Amino acid sequence: MSTDNRTEIAQLGEFGLIEHLTRNNEIKNVSTILEVGDDAAVIDHFGKQTVISTDLLLEGIHFDLSYTPLKHLGYKSVVVNISDIYAMNAVPTQIVLSIAFSNRFSLEALDEFYEGVYAACEFYGVDLVGGDTSTSQRGFVISITAIGEVTPDKYVTRSGAKPLDLICVSGELGGAFLGLTILEREKKIFNETGAQPDLEGQAYIVGRLLKPEARKDIIEYFAEAEIMPTSMMDISDGLSSELLHICKQSETGCVLYEDKLPLNDEAKEFAYKLQLDPTACALSGGEDYELLFTVPQADFEKIKTNPSISIIGYITEASEGKTIITRGGNKHALVAQGWNHLK
Repeated sequence: MSTDNRTEIAQLGEFGLIEHLTRNNEIKNVSTILEVGDDAAVIDHFGKQTVISTDLLLEGIHFDLSYTPLKHLGYKSVVVNISDIYAMNAVPTQIVLSIAFSNRFSLEALDEFYEGVYAACEFYGVDLVGGDTSTSQRGFVISITAIGEVTPDKYVTRSGAKPLDLICVSGELGGAFLGLTILEREKKIFNETGAQPDLEGQAYIVGRLLKPEARKDIIEYFAEAEIMPTSMMDISDGLSSELLHICKQSETGCVLYEDKLPLNDEAKEFAYKLQLDPTACALSGGEDYELLFTVPQADFEKIKTNPSISIIGYITEASEGKTIITRGGNKHALVAQGWNHLK
């Protein structure tokens, strides 16, 4: 990042900084009664139920600024939070954003981060209604709380899957993990040799990591097609890990089919080039932010017409275990090897 025209944060003070960062904040939802600028925001969801989720993103654990542009980070920070709201079959309406940063960050750097935040808020129709700023001894800390609304009793949990329900997933899996793999590889080469990064034209997988999208379209499709999933969650830690969560909380088993997993052709080819198994990337990669959900078999006709949804298996009785059937027809226990940020 250029140090030209660098403005030190200390010149503004905390209130001046908040005023600067939120000077162009625009409100999009009638449920936002009072926004940034007071002791607290005021929200009225007019008879809807309120859904709340929060996420913490830490430099060096959840993101690496050596290859993550700040604008992309701002956008992704919003997306990963509102993805949790969509995973409840709800519509995100507001976010509260708090950040802590060291003195290596200039005002211009924070402006860049907020540019991404506002771009995501605009795209998803979400209002930024508050937050806090603080200094950090080292690194960049981001905390976002997302608030959404849902028609009473239309929210979907992880615990409602029933035997014979279809297991479905949106989009394609494994791309974000491959994007992380190539960026980490190039960072290592750069640190050791100084050679400029070569991303080998892999815009798709790098984009899947740096600028994911939340599946607003799938939630809108459920409403339009009158589909009520029996269980749902978003895929942040890997498909196998998330599916095992659903099975545990629903007290069921499952059968997955390897040949039904939605893999992007470009990502698949690159996985082979890196001598990685594309199925393993899809099952354990994480950070795809796709939706994993179950629906009754009666919804099969509605689900199969949506090109963004793949049916990848079905729910069983708990006694039948949790298995995956390979392309060769062999049955294996489904193992959670998803990303664990507490390791």
